[in-house]
Amino acid sequence: MEIMAKNSHITEMHPTKIVLLQAAKVVLLDEGYAGLSTRAVAATANTQMSQIRYHFGSKEGMVLALLEYMNDQLLERQTDLFHDPKLPLSIKWDVACDFLDEDIASGFVRVFLEMTAVGWANAQISQAVREIIDRWALLHLDLAHEAKRNFGSLGPFEPEDIPALIHSAFLGAELLYLLGTERAEYPLRGALRRIGNIFTHFEGQLQKGDV
Repeated sequence: MEIMAKNSHITEMHPTKIVLLQAAKVVLLDEGYAGLSTRAVAATANTQMSQIRYHFGSKEGMVLALLEYMNDQLLERQTDLFHDPKLPLSIKWDVACDFLDEDIASGFVRVFLEMTAVGWANAQISQAVREIIDRWALLHLDLAHEAKRNFGSLGPFEPEDIPALIHSAFLGAELLYLLGTERAEYPLRGALRRIGNIFTHFEGQLQKGDV
């Protein structure tokens, strides 16, 4: 089974693999993991099932590659955002919330949560999900250290606490959103955005010299 290496360049991937992965996403979003079949993916991609076996080895190899393919693009995008020294933390947070909206629309959130659920009974997929979470955690830890350098303190929290809180907030919001619970009296994404007001407050204090 072939699984793409971390930080692989999308442009170096064989075009047939990209077509198959895009087809796999379409079928997964339509049918869920339980309804995903290599036959349906091959039909959607207008190719032979042998191409799936050749490039991915199996249905499991294909979905692992799909998860890595989608996550690599998002992680690169988020890394560029968080490591931009010209942007204040409040703007970084606001753009990250924009990205969440994009990721829901693109299907990544659905794919990731599908794979998370499958991972409860599949050790290899579970490992892949944990590795993705770990990679995002390192990025968020960098952001937390930046906040501590800028503001001098994170209140009662240590930088290591921040990735756990971010993941809990975003994953919880994503899950509840897909379940259809977001509404005016339960503003999942709006509440996440307003966390950025904390950064805006501290940045204002810094400008006034009060921090």
